[in-house]
Amino acid sequence: MTLPRLSNLEMRIMEALWTGGDLSVREIQETFPAKKRPAYSTILTMVRRLEAKKALRQVKKIGTAFIYAAAIPRDAARRRLIDDFLAVFGGEPQPIMTHLIDAGKFTLEDVREAEKYIREISKKGGKL
Repeated sequence: MTLPRLSNLEMRIMEALWTGGDLSVREIQETFPAKKRPAYSTILTMVRRLEAKKALRQVKKIGTAFIYAAAIPRDAARRRLIDDFLAVFGGEPQPIMTHLIDAGKFTLEDVREAEKYIREISKKGGKL
């Protein structure tokens, strides 16, 4: 199954579902901060697009409200987003790493965690 490309707003809607479980459009809308909350109709349009992309699905109907659930896993969607972003840099991670370090968003602790993860993959004979 090919994972769909998701926009920023689509990812935020999916995050609401991954975090909150099965939700209605109104419940999804209410997960956004009040000051930056998209209109109900905007969320509904995005939910319909996500449904067409098979990223989410209707799971039930309560009264007049449809309840939606994520149909793709969070980590798979994130991997797709990261791969797409990395492609912008010709597949080279170095510019991204340099920026994260310069911005203080990649710490020595993050490096240690990455080293630990690489060692685990190596022990399992995984691809680096």
